Amino acid sequence: MNPASASGAPAFGKEKTPTSPTPKQASADETMVQVGAKIRALRSRQGLTLKDVAERTGISVSMLSMLERGVSSASVGTLVSVASALGSHMYDLFDRPESKREHPVTRLGEQIVVHTAEGVTRRVAHNDTRAGVEMAVNAYTPGSASGPRATHHGGREFGVVISGALAVELDGDSHLLEPGDVISYASARPHRIVNVGTTEATAVWINIDPTWADLT
Repeated sequence: MNPASASGAPAFGKEKTPTSPTPKQASADETMVQVGAKIRALRSRQGLTLKDVAERTGISVSMLSMLERGVSSASVGTLVSVASALGSHMYDLFDRPESKREHPVTRLGEQIVVHTAEGVTRRVAHNDTRAGVEMAVNAYTPGSASGPRATHHGGREFGVVISGALAVELDGDSHLLEPGDVISYASARPHRIVNVGTTEATAVWINIDPTWADLT
């Protein structure tokens, strides 16, 4: 069973959660409108122009404008880059249930699932803003990628492939990862992730906030 599937619990571990709901999802249009509004609010709060964000991310002003208005979809790479430029995680751009108490377990039904037009599904399994850590389970259909081009942002990333094959393009070099292979790099280095296999590929990816990441 695909660990990133939104139709049930992950295929690892033996804990039974028969009544656990599936991850919260909204329609693509509703999601993009919500995301765009949060990006605009974050940018305005910081007194930044679209040009400022474009310079920080390499994403065009016109694309950022469409994203804020919710009239354009965006790849995972684009959302991560924009969120980072605004001092946030991609996770913070989405509506999510708020936990009223500390608990060591994040149930499947509490996790945010994001689908992109490029055939990538990102399930944010856990997000700890105090520790600056975001952990996601990503699934890529054959030929899909994290974005149309390499992106960069603050922080550091660690990834391990669970199934399939992924090529991580880093500073122009391509690194082929197969099940069990791990990669780590500073997110400021231009990077892009591509499914180069003939089957769906899944991977666990951890993003460290630039405040906590050692980029030296």
